[in-house]
Amino acid sequence: MAPHNDVEAFHQVLRSSRRMLALCGAGLSASSGLPTFRGAGGYWRNYDSASLATVRAFRTDPGMVWLFYAYRRHLGLKAEPNPGHKALAALARRNLDFMCLTQNVDNLSQRAEHPSSQLKCLHGSLYDIKCSNESCDWIQKGNFDDPFCAALAPASVDMPNGEPLPLLDPYHRVKHITEDELPKCPKCKKGLQRPGVVWFGEDLDSAMMMDISAWMNTEPLDLMFVIGTSAQVYPAAGYIDKARKRGARIVTINPEAEDEAEMFKVKPGDFAFGKDAAEYLPILLEPVVGKPDEHGEFDMS
Repeated sequence: MAPHNDVEAFHQVLRSSRRMLALCGAGLSASSGLPTFRGAGGYWRNYDSASLATVRAFRTDPGMVWLFYAYRRHLGLKAEPNPGHKALAALARRNLDFMCLTQNVDNLSQRAEHPSSQLKCLHGSLYDIKCSNESCDWIQKGNFDDPFCAALAPASVDMPNGEPLPLLDPYHRVKHITEDELPKCPKCKKGLQRPGVVWFGEDLDSAMMMDISAWMNTEPLDLMFVIGTSAQVYPAAGYIDKARKRGARIVTINPEAEDEAEMFKVKPGDFAFGKDAAEYLPILLEPVVGKPDEHGEFDMS
């Protein structure tokens, strides 16, 4: 059995594989300059970032929650897709039997021209807006306003000479944003507009989940990539076990993938590469997608 991190052995497996699935997490976009909000870096101001990603937090202080997401929207708009996003998009264009499930809400896969029919955004998008009133179905796709509204302008400031943004300093007082300063839903006139992301405690889109299950159950799987994620959040993490049962070898690309605490997950025939996905995906996928040109782009044909 080839070592778990043998690139040439992986290339041989890749060449003989057809149906492939990927599960992508925040680590994929880290090299684009986007914070993962996990582990030691999981705080924004003095808030645990996860504590802001709930319906309860939005009901309690919608202005503070919106500042957090407005800041993330601004960062996402300034960021560029990295070679990892581009390599996955190239794989999708070359192989119609490749499906990518992303937990990321930053829109970078879409901007890398990943075919929409082969990309499932499990947790929604920072650039979709919906109504906070659960009985209202209003949604706006592709809102790239920056700032989203006048009250959120402090989240969209670019500081000169690399100076820190005052908003990020927990000791910097932030003006309280009232509900009256945030946009109301244009349909029901009752709810506030909120980010179109899936918060903790909310269900993933049922139609999308059914589409994924149908695709996975059509035929056996050959490979599943687990990219830039510790795969601890369900139901997304459950796709790894489902893929194994469908015959897939698991290929993990994550800086911690070869840590002792992670290696127990690697089964015979699996691969684990403790590398940055932006650096390593183009290397791993080269037999299918080729080498990028001098501008870092892959052949679109």
